[in-house]
Amino acid sequence: MSIIKIDMNSPEFIERMEKTVKFTDKVINQFGWEYNPQAEVNEGVQMGLARNKIMYNKLFCPCFMVEEVDGKPQSVDNRTCPCTPAIEKEIPELGACHCGIFCTPEFAAAKRTELGMEEVVHTHSRGLTKEECEALVNQHEVDNDEMIALLEARELGMVKFTLVDVREDMEWQMGHIQGADKLIPTSSFFQTWDEAKFTKEENIIVYCHVGSRSAHVARILTDQGYTKIGNLTHGIVSYSGEKVR
Repeated sequence: MSIIKIDMNSPEFIERMEKTVKFTDKVINQFGWEYNPQAEVNEGVQMGLARNKIMYNKLFCPCFMVEEVDGKPQSVDNRTCPCTPAIEKEIPELGACHCGIFCTPEFAAAKRTELGMEEVVHTHSRGLTKEECEALVNQHEVDNDEMIALLEARELGMVKFTLVDVREDMEWQMGHIQGADKLIPTSSFFQTWDEAKFTKEENIIVYCHVGSRSAHVARILTDQGYTKIGNLTHGIVSYSGEKVR
């Protein structure tokens, strides 16, 4: 199976995107929620929903893997938008759904305040020793600052790892982390992964939009015997380093 590519400029996708926006507008009004104040979060989720509708004829949550069960596509955790976990638990308890598009008014107001504050200067590790690099790259979870530090260290030849994007081709085209080595979409994951011919002993860090699909991929690979798999916590949406657009 080759990587599935969808033309974002095609009439089919443009029409589906318009319908998807109307759908999320309807959900917002139905439940009394608000959109995330970060417009790029909403657009990314809406485009993912539109993509999944075209690919699977279902509004599967774009932040979770889709697997084939008994010959039919099924979202992990049965995540079909608006998903039950978001309605019953995530939004009432956390203020926002896992993908971040749907929020309570209170959460949205707090986020607007947060975004309006003076930007915090992130001080990530520079001048790492080789031992510190090795310790970081062997973690199961890597945060934003650690990822930036590891990419810098890799440029200096202090550490080796492969950074793999497990989102879809359309998401990759919209923007990916500077330094990402491979795109292996979850929609064609197993064959594309096998074709990459990774060894089970090399350091590999995976990432997706918000960290869910990549965390699922990391668990699968660990179960298959890969010993050095890391996951970028919270995904590209929280990554503040260089991106390619």
